[in-house]
Amino acid sequence: MIAIISDIHSNLEALQAALDYIDNHKIESIYCLGDIVGYGPNPNECIELIRKRCQVVLMGNHDYAAVGLANIEYFNEYAKMSTYWTIERLREENRSYLSNLPFSHQTNDSFFVHASPSNPSFWYYVLSVQDAQMEMQSFDQRICFIGHSHVPVVFTQENLYREVSFTFEPNEKYIVNVGSIGQPRDGNSNLCFAVMDEQKNSVEFVRLTYDLQKTYSKIIKAGLPLFLAERILKGY
Repeated sequence: MIAIISDIHSNLEALQAALDYIDNHKIESIYCLGDIVGYGPNPNECIELIRKRCQVVLMGNHDYAAVGLANIEYFNEYAKMSTYWTIERLREENRSYLSNLPFSHQTNDSFFVHASPSNPSFWYYVLSVQDAQMEMQSFDQRICFIGHSHVPVVFTQENLYREVSFTFEPNEKYIVNVGSIGQPRDGNSNLCFAVMDEQKNSVEFVRLTYDLQKTYSKIIKAGLPLFLAERILKGY
């Protein structure tokens, strides 16, 4: 089994809760689809945990911005503020690590990116069945795993599904958004990630509680925008 996590966003409490679950359930591998940093108060600690624990780690747009490689003019004001805050606090070894992350990873059956398979170094959103149909033309594998929107969903060529557990059909193509560890945006404040069971040919979305109030207080204490603290409480 493989745990596929994304969009940690410097939320150490959520990341640790996810890792505890992964350890307790003896899940063999962890793939991270990017956005380790941004928004939250513990960028260095999260980078160091991800670096230690994950077999695959990809570049996200907030990682890219935090090392000065992205134009952040399209970021909203809160994203800009947290990016500048993160840039000032990243340790040099962590900055170097982020700078060298790849944009994609592939196996015989699966493709992994942060945002969109058609152009992994650009940050397109896959939000609808129509978006998914277009993106499916750009990869040969059966399944593509993404993050970026912070909303867990399975896209087929004709539908989208939000079930907790989903079984893949042999002759279908899929895009699976694994949700967000550190800042869910589907109205559920519980952290989210996916577990792929290759033997059962299925994926399960895992939702877990964590110490939200601790992270909330740390965001405020760090001088980051109040909106970012309120957002994790509401899951939007």
